[in-house]
Amino acid sequence: MPLRLTSRSALGLILPLLLALAWEIAVRSGHAAGRLLPPPTRIWTTLSALARSGDLWPHVAATAGRVGLGFGFGAGAGLVTGLAASWSPLLRRLIDPTLQGLRAVPSLAWVPLFLLWLGIFETAKIALIAVGVFFPVYLGVIGAVLGIDRKIIEVGRIYRLTPLRLARRILLPAILPSLLVALRTGLGLGWMFVVAAEYMGASEGIGYLLVDGQQLGKPDQIIAAILVFALLGKLADGLLVALFKPFLRWQDSYRGG
Repeated sequence: MPLRLTSRSALGLILPLLLALAWEIAVRSGHAAGRLLPPPTRIWTTLSALARSGDLWPHVAATAGRVGLGFGFGAGAGLVTGLAASWSPLLRRLIDPTLQGLRAVPSLAWVPLFLLWLGIFETAKIALIAVGVFFPVYLGVIGAVLGIDRKIIEVGRIYRLTPLRLARRILLPAILPSLLVALRTGLGLGWMFVVAAEYMGASEGIGYLLVDGQQLGKPDQIIAAILVFALLGKLADGLLVALFKPFLRWQDSYRGG
């Protein structure tokens, strides 16, 4: 099994490695200038220099910490609000239209408001990330609960399950697959919102490296920061999936082929 998982992971690396190799060859052969889009070797040199000097790790820690806190607050609020709205039709009719309208507001539109309310410090950055995480989690939870087959609920009531046992034995297993998708979507948006958050006067973070690279005209640093974002996002997503995996062993879902 570990060998099979390793093979699957290696298979996913083929396309990016081929693209990187093609661009490296194009620059070295003189078919491309490589000034605005540096070759992979130059990007790797920049990334290695940042890592060896120790400059990279405080930025990684700052960004990961912001995303972690923002995801925790946003996912928690989305989960509680989604469960409450799906359980109470009155509450759903009261708050859902407003939340659906706010969901369409672009991330950058919140920046000046949060700067005005919370200043340029960490609170504003974490709040912005939490907003980005909240909406997909809320939408995923409410959709999952309202999508449960009514007959399953009736079976639980026939067996006289208490509300707590009904939630634990029927509702929670039924919504877990959709909840995982909602959390993964929210986590992905959290990594996207952190870029906007770190544009808000941050002095450290991967977003700061992006701004610094733009202002100093260093495209290799910009692309290196983008690759770090991609790697951190993939690791965080894999960790979330691994945490849910023991609770989804009962699934016998279609996997293609």
